[in-house]
Amino acid sequence: MNSFSKNMDHINSLLTIFPRVELANIPTPLEKMQRLSEHIAGPTYFAKRDDLTGFAGGGNKARQLEYSFGDAMQCGADMILVTGAVQSNYVRSAAAAAAKFGLSCHVQLENRVGNMPSSYHRSGNVLLNKLFGAKVSTFHIGEDEAAADANIADLAKDYIKKGKKPYLLTLSPDTKPLGALGYMRCAGEILDQLHSQKKSVSAIVVASGSAATHVGLLLGLRLLKSEIPVHGICVRRDQKQQTSRVRGIVRLAENLIGCGEVVQDSDIKCHDDWLRPGYGKTNEFVHEAMTLAGNLEGMVVDPVYTAKSFAGVIGLYREGVFTDGQNILYLHTGGMPAIFAYEDEITEQLNDGLSTKNPNHTP
Repeated sequence: MNSFSKNMDHINSLLTIFPRVELANIPTPLEKMQRLSEHIAGPTYFAKRDDLTGFAGGGNKARQLEYSFGDAMQCGADMILVTGAVQSNYVRSAAAAAAKFGLSCHVQLENRVGNMPSSYHRSGNVLLNKLFGAKVSTFHIGEDEAAADANIADLAKDYIKKGKKPYLLTLSPDTKPLGALGYMRCAGEILDQLHSQKKSVSAIVVASGSAATHVGLLLGLRLLKSEIPVHGICVRRDQKQQTSRVRGIVRLAENLIGCGEVVQDSDIKCHDDWLRPGYGKTNEFVHEAMTLAGNLEGMVVDPVYTAKSFAGVIGLYREGVFTDGQNILYLHTGGMPAIFAYEDEITEQLNDGLSTKNPNHTP
């Protein structure tokens, strides 16, 4: 047995005690982004296609929710209560998983992004929540995680009085980080694919928001004795806030699985250069990322998460963090349904000449 197999067995032994359901269609592909690499003419870029996990439109939330729903089923829940942003991929995936396992679902949508058209509040993930049979309510204080969690806790009390057994899915930084467990497993999957393809990478880039994916990937790699740097691209908070959040959730995850402290503070890398003007809002880097991903790779990245992380994978080279000749892996976390909530803005950008900036454009 090689050292990788022994380390993967170690991860599996740590996770065995946690109940898990199957949602994601894995392993997802790990493929070269040939045309992007030629266009940027610096690093060679690869993509780990977790947008293709399949379940309910794909994305990283399928891996995250496998352990959360395993816990919910073990607890005997008959209902899921979940809170998140209006166009939350996590909420959409939770609503779908609840439907799959025969649980009722109440989703609370936090109004984090102001001054959006009415279509933002009814299309994309919002529409899918309803299609999956979830009851939808709105929480108007959009940037207060504690208040949002408190509100669904109050909703849970009401449902308990009615004889329901709700299971709460919250995203505050002190929540038990079951979602990170799915990406500990993904870390092993990535290393296995790199080994089988006889490739190595100098860094991995991922969107960093609630941080479960970022934390799980980083912790999994370190448990597997891999020192590959993981660069988190901030999509909601600035660098200082997000670094603190990731650090805190890393420690919670280490305590949860009982592995001791294996991630060093220096391992935590967050970048907020592509965040402005804030969560769910776009900028010129987002527009460029959407165009390059679509026109060069036939890949859809969404304005909230993956377009910003895709902008980061390009921008870190332009800033000198990555260098010529390196192999860089981009973890595509999905989110395509949210793109339809931005239809008007994206159409306007295309009509204003964004398409003339794409590498396939012919005057």
